[in-house]
Amino acid sequence: MRKIAFNDGWTCRHAGDSGKGKPVTIPHDAMLDEKRTQESLGGINIGWFEGFDYVYEKEFSVPQEYEDFRLVFEFEGVYRNAEVYLNGKRAEFRPYGYTNFYVEANEFLHFGMKNQIQVIARNADQPNSRWYSGAGIYRPVSLYMLPKKHIGINGVKISTVSIHPAVIDVKVETSASGELELEIFEGESLVSGQEPVASVKKSADGNFQMQLEIPDAKLWSTEFPFLYTCRVRFEEDEAEEIFGIRTIEWSAENGFLMNGERVILRGACIHHDNGVLGACCYPEAEERKIRILKENGYNAIRSAHNPCSKALLDACDRRGMLVMDEFVDVWYIHKTEYDYVNHFAKWWKQDLKDMVEKDYNHPSVILYSTGNEVSETAQERGIRLTGQMTEYLHSLDATRPVTCGINIFFNFLSSIGFGVYSDKKAKKEASRSGGKKKAVGSEFFNNLAGILGSKTMKIGATLHGCDVKTRDAFANMDIAGYNYGIYRYGKDLKKYPKRLILGSETFCSDAYAFWEMAKIHPRIIGDFVWAGMDYMGEVGVGAWEYSDYAPDFSHGAGWITAGSGRIDLTGKPLAEAAYTKTAFELMEKPVIAVCPVNHTGEKHSPSAWKMSNAIESWSWDGCSGKKAQVEVYARADRVELFINGKSVGSKKMKNDCRTSFDVIYEEGIIEAISYDAQNREIARNVLYTAGKETILTGIPEEKETEAGKLCFVRLQYTDKTGTVKPLKRGTLEVHVENGELLGLGNGCPYNERGYRTAKTDTYYGEALAVIRAGESGTVNVQVSDGKYACAVQIPVRNKEEVEEC
Repeated sequence: MRKIAFNDGWTCRHAGDSGKGKPVTIPHDAMLDEKRTQESLGGINIGWFEGFDYVYEKEFSVPQEYEDFRLVFEFEGVYRNAEVYLNGKRAEFRPYGYTNFYVEANEFLHFGMKNQIQVIARNADQPNSRWYSGAGIYRPVSLYMLPKKHIGINGVKISTVSIHPAVIDVKVETSASGELELEIFEGESLVSGQEPVASVKKSADGNFQMQLEIPDAKLWSTEFPFLYTCRVRFEEDEAEEIFGIRTIEWSAENGFLMNGERVILRGACIHHDNGVLGACCYPEAEERKIRILKENGYNAIRSAHNPCSKALLDACDRRGMLVMDEFVDVWYIHKTEYDYVNHFAKWWKQDLKDMVEKDYNHPSVILYSTGNEVSETAQERGIRLTGQMTEYLHSLDATRPVTCGINIFFNFLSSIGFGVYSDKKAKKEASRSGGKKKAVGSEFFNNLAGILGSKTMKIGATLHGCDVKTRDAFANMDIAGYNYGIYRYGKDLKKYPKRLILGSETFCSDAYAFWEMAKIHPRIIGDFVWAGMDYMGEVGVGAWEYSDYAPDFSHGAGWITAGSGRIDLTGKPLAEAAYTKTAFELMEKPVIAVCPVNHTGEKHSPSAWKMSNAIESWSWDGCSGKKAQVEVYARADRVELFINGKSVGSKKMKNDCRTSFDVIYEEGIIEAISYDAQNREIARNVLYTAGKETILTGIPEEKETEAGKLCFVRLQYTDKTGTVKPLKRGTLEVHVENGELLGLGNGCPYNERGYRTAKTDTYYGEALAVIRAGESGTVNVQVSDGKYACAVQIPVRNKEEVEEC
């Protein structure tokens, strides 16, 4: 089959506007260009963007000879209530904004003539999401050309039968009887000893099935993510699938096993957006996201709270990142007035089927989640639905377990009439007008948790009623997903000896306690922190900001991101990421992190989803003599802290890998040394104060790139050695030659400019520019704040040939 990229030559306009729209390239997030105002009906959920309906259009030619082929469009993601028209006739409708879908095109096309495709994406009815959704055709579009006798789209399914010996099961769905040839490649080479496998046998339902032994197989794992290629030929058609050889098992006796060995999931919840790029799905951005998370100690992600993109799964396969692919945020109780609830009953099976079809051959996918904080699981109807969805997923894919992320405390509140989510509350939220708006639903509870702290939900989850209102739903899934239920783990392990427990959503500060329990109890299989990376929308829920960066603590229209990532919106790891990595015993050196010395003693915006705002820096210009709070993270018996060679204290590490020192800041060198119980040095770490000189530095993450690909350029105020100066602030203006500036911004949750301008303020001395490379040659980037300037050059090689229609 031929798969043709269908991303160029589109236009986009507001529905109702006359004339042609502006030219756009897919993926395209139309919401990112909209105004942000206090009157936004989506409010804090979506970062105060206004909502509109959009019309995408494209003209294209279809040669006469294509009439002999079956032509199918694939849309990997359209937000939302997508309607697809071909030559004025409606060809498809898909309400859910996160599953890929297909459009059979032949009956609507004019062969040998010009054709028009129109896609309507509806996002005007607000609120419809609890986070920034983006809008429009935000994931790629493709056109499949299938001959009359063809292999089905998603028609090759590969699973591992065993690893000793390595045997794979291959199922191939075709459109007719005929001869099938199958080859397995390791890189470019045919697997040793394998001749092409031919079969003319076919079952009555039109499928081939065979099992193959792979000699000297290299297994796929998180440490060594080895991939093979399966090439299938059927008559005149051909298809290729990438796969990995690995087994997964789950049991009360052994917990979660991969390739026969226990794996503890060090997980991170992530939303689908790509920072300053909005919801746009670019392969390079998805790859970068997974690379950064993996470098910071995570071996698993949860796609909160919707199916992830194909590009993200490809990156996870290559990087050895495990995936919990999550279906949805709502079932039949509204969380926002215009969410997916109205379509759930009719569409949930089709959407789950499409998610599984997308995931099936990816070795990185180890777990399906049917939902997030669906309080329906406290009701008889919802308990039955939990079982129905689990069984349906098993019927589609018997090789992977099923979970659901249940907020244990929320379920109990729902059962006594104080549900965080309800149809009534969703309607009340939608009816709010401008001016002072009263928080309801999850916004109210997030605010309450921010004031009372992270223990609110964890203590609440220990109530007896919480057990009563979750146990039946947990019995209807393979692995029990606990959102903020870590205080229940010990008791529930004893009460439910067959239950596997997964921390499907947790606070950063729980990492150490989780890891210590998981090492002892195999039935605690993993932990997914909220959140791995910062994300747009749900503004301020995880932010500790001071008034110099966020003058409005009420989370008004200047706020744009949640601020709850262990890695910020630009991809910069924060000290919390180093804490988590330390808790997971992946750091030998002690970590030194310093709370902003220029704000010692000042109040910041409250949040339960933030453990610390410390920064790994000892460069606080103008703060000499001020009090400073220094945090040290270490797996040790004790740590000692030195400033300019003088000890300022030694502390025992008590029931955690985190401690803090109150010191007086002075420029120079700060050093931490960790010791074991026998007072032997384990390791040491040092931070240096930046020099007096200031340089504006541009650091491209790519040494070279390909035409049309993305380049990520980190912009920093540093000294001549490259040490960042966090208190140096400026407004940077960026100009690009032989490229397009797609996004520009910083890691601050409060950002009035947004990300679609050529100017950005720095945040603790840093910002990020994302550029799409032009033609072969060089991308030239000029950056200036009026006083300091820098230039960045990135070589561009020719674009690999990709068929485009």
